[in-house]
Amino acid sequence: MSSAAQTVRKWCRHLNETKPGRYFQMKSGRECWRCAFRNRGMLRRSILTSAVVGTILVAINQGTVIFGGDGTAELAWKIPLTYCVPFLVASWGALGNAYVRSTH
Repeated sequence: MSSAAQTVRKWCRHLNETKPGRYFQMKSGRECWRCAFRNRGMLRRSILTSAVVGTILVAINQGTVIFGGDGTAELAWKIPLTYCVPFLVASWGALGNAYVRSTH
């Protein structure tokens, strides 16, 4: 195994399985998409973003129904979905910002 492959393996055990020259540059080093999506810092920011933005969206879109006491079974799937969308957008943006394409 070459020294370059040993160096990559140190950062992410999955990186060798991905296409060479493509990785995410996170604080902990170079990572594959599987490890990058499990990055605690990114997940923490995405969850916080989801909590704030999701709460605002639920209040705007479903506030009258919730506060009026007219809740329906539809809210059981609409509210969690409302929180999932900002989580996915924040995660996608963070991963897109951290994506690096190697030139060699």
